[in-house]
Amino acid sequence: MNSKLTLNVNKNIIGRAKSYAAARRISLSKLVENYLKSLSDDSSEAPALAPRTKELSRIVKNRAKIDYKKAKEEYLSSKYLK
Repeated sequence: MNSKLTLNVNKNIIGRAKSYAAARRISLSKLVENYLKSLSDDSSEAPALAPRTKELSRIVKNRAKIDYKKAKEEYLSSKYLK
C-alpha cells in the first residue's frame, strides 16, 4: 500500500533529481522509494552502496582473477629491462 509523503527540498536539487530519474526512465517517487529502501535494507551484511557507486561499479565487467603482484612485476620488467 502506498502513502503520500511531503518533502521540502531545494528547487535546484529537485530539478537535478528529476533529470536523473528521467535519464533512468523511473519516476522520482520510485527513485526516492528505492533509496529509502536501500537505507533500511538489513538483509545484507555489506553496507549499502551509494547510488552513484552502484552505477559506476557496473562499468567494470572484469571477472577474471588477476594476480596484481605478477602483473606489476611483468609491467616493470617490460618497462625497465628492454
